[in-house]
Amino acid sequence: MKKHEQREVARTSLLLRSLPDDISDGMLDAAHRMEAGRGDTLFLQGEPASAIHIVLEGWVKLYRISPNGSEAVVSVFTRGESFGEAAALRALPYPVSAEAVTDCQLLRIPAGALVSVMKERPEICLSILGSTFQHLHSLVNQLEQIKGQTGAQRVAEFLLELSDRKAGGCTVTLPYDKMLIAGRLGMKPESLSRTFSKLRALGVRIAGNCAVIEDVARLRDYTEEDPAAAWNKGP
Repeated sequence: MKKHEQREVARTSLLLRSLPDDISDGMLDAAHRMEAGRGDTLFLQGEPASAIHIVLEGWVKLYRISPNGSEAVVSVFTRGESFGEAAALRALPYPVSAEAVTDCQLLRIPAGALVSVMKERPEICLSILGSTFQHLHSLVNQLEQIKGQTGAQRVAEFLLELSDRKAGGCTVTLPYDKMLIAGRLGMKPESLSRTFSKLRALGVRIAGNCAVIEDVARLRDYTEEDPAAAWNKGP
């Protein structure tokens, strides 16, 4: 990816898209491009928050390790998405670990660059704080899905998020392995496999790393059903 393409992708991130051009240009000038292979660790929970990351290509997961050693996936980010702002702003340790789940290209913006520009241009503080609240809102939505939808509804909504169609049929590519998808949706891998099977009744067929959806509108209607009624169609 050429440098100007990197910058255009980065400008779509929550961190940069609401900032004046001169500020975002300065932030990008301070950034360093980095590559990570699948399975590479970007940072570990508890390390000093030294940077904000913007994904240019690929997928990155944020996760925590529980006291019993199990992994809990907190969020997954892809092209044009940023993470790490809140910890960098407060100079706190990272509350999660980050790992590349595919080969990735990222921009790494030093935390000091963000703090310095906020001190020099305090009028942009609300915009930057807004991006951190957007991340919080996303986490709240995930929690709402886990608490308020059946497993099948969560899987159906995940598939719809991968499609840009509002009607008709389509084929979407699953962006990462099924174990990670299960973790992202608050399910066990075996439950995800059973859910994929049950979604066949709604016209969803899994073929390798692709999902074939016969009718996008029908699947969307299902995600919006009362969970009590949806129990008859999903786990």
